[in-house]
Amino acid sequence: MTDDLPQDSSAERKMQFLYALRSKGVTDRRVLEAMEWVDRGPFIRGIFAERAYEDMPLPIACGQTISQPSVVGLMTQALEVSPRDKVLEIGTGSGYQAAILSRLARRVYTVDRHQRLVREARGVFDALDLTNITAITADGSFGLPEQAPFDRIIVTAAAEDPPGPLLAQLKEGGVMVLPVGQSDAVQHLIRVRKTAQGLEYDEMRPVRFVPLLEGLGKDT
Repeated sequence: MTDDLPQDSSAERKMQFLYALRSKGVTDRRVLEAMEWVDRGPFIRGIFAERAYEDMPLPIACGQTISQPSVVGLMTQALEVSPRDKVLEIGTGSGYQAAILSRLARRVYTVDRHQRLVREARGVFDALDLTNITAITADGSFGLPEQAPFDRIIVTAAAEDPPGPLLAQLKEGGVMVLPVGQSDAVQHLIRVRKTAQGLEYDEMRPVRFVPLLEGLGKDT
């Protein structure tokens, strides 16, 4: 019977996807609903497309990766996005993280150093009618000063320390989530809260991300 009803297998696959997220600690209702709504499939092309619903990172163009869904969920959950927030994402990549954020925030600005990734992500955003995302090709290590300040900032590439320009563009009361580490092997996901008294840091979990690089990338 199920072979004749592909929608059943699709529903089962979605249930398994959400169960995997919950089992890894993604419990925020709004985040789970956003990740249920945004299909990861359109953000992955080529031979890896059939693995889009597995909880694993996958290669994308320009030598980059799309993070595993549970890490996307945990980072989004840690960001504590509210419906009125303006969010900056550094590292558009496939566009999947920005699409999740677009379901939670008022406006999302996403920046990537690779023009090809920005162009392809815009195509998916348009296909999904996600009109509150602005995708820009730029050096993300400098943030987006012309649109600052931001309520929330998320960085999907690892820096040795939270970049000063990004901290400067975060509102008081704002939150930034990013991986930090001095090597590919030793990185930790941290959350930074900007308060009137200064910066508060929470270390969350070990992770592995591509490095945050300055300058524009060479598209491949």
